[in-house]
Amino acid sequence: MTDGKMKSMADILAAHPLFAGLDSETTELLGGCAGNVHFSNGDYLFKVDEPADTFYLLRGGDVALELRMPGRGRLTVQTVHPGAVVGASWILPPYRWRFDARAVGAVRATGVDAACLRTKCDADPSMGYQVMQRFLPVVAERLQTTRLRLLDLYAPPAEVGRAL
Repeated sequence: MTDGKMKSMADILAAHPLFAGLDSETTELLGGCAGNVHFSNGDYLFKVDEPADTFYLLRGGDVALELRMPGRGRLTVQTVHPGAVVGASWILPPYRWRFDARAVGAVRATGVDAACLRTKCDADPSMGYQVMQRFLPVVAERLQTTRLRLLDLYAPPAEVGRAL
């Protein structure tokens, strides 16, 4: 609350780094797809292969992005913090999660209904393009982080004294 007034969902979205700088008409439109959510320590926001129907804008707490590794259990690929986005698999068919996302401590977030957002993006291609431009860096960063984490695990050790 600010000055005794509750923030609108559009205000909350506009304050998040992912949507910062969008015009108020767009954030109002996007706000119709969003709501506040909370998770307790250890709760899963989603699991791999489940329908990717909601993504999250973290406002408080941390979320571990995990892969299940045969013979190794769970591998935390990345831990994301407030200001981050959790979930980008909602963008492309078949709209299924490719990671598990687990709350590390109490988590406060804004959940965005992906089907609602896809419908609005389809109806307004200009807005859809703006949303995709904002999500592409998230996807690229997740891929790079995952690649580096897997290289840490599976790359052969460097030979000592070998010339580069």
